[in-house]
Amino acid sequence: MTEDIIIRRKRLIHRSLYTGMKETDLLLGGFARKYLADFSSDELDIYETLLEAGDPNIYVWAVGREEVPAEYQTNVMALLQEFTRFEQRSKD
Repeated sequence: MTEDIIIRRKRLIHRSLYTGMKETDLLLGGFARKYLADFSSDELDIYETLLEAGDPNIYVWAVGREEVPAEYQTNVMALLQEFTRFEQRSKD
């Protein structure tokens, strides 16, 4: 593992923890801490592109309030949705 990918993962985790919307901070922060260490460079690219979609969009897609647009229907989004469902069940 190169230094660059380690720094990139840390940067994306930090970005996930401080999105600007508390609900998304909690959701993406937990997700990033759990999965980003194992993401490949390609998966990090997908995740970074997802973050560009904006907090409100990511949140409604992740919790299933709105359908995920085709360009964001990726393995990373599927993992985020699965993570969200698990987190919701564990809070009930």
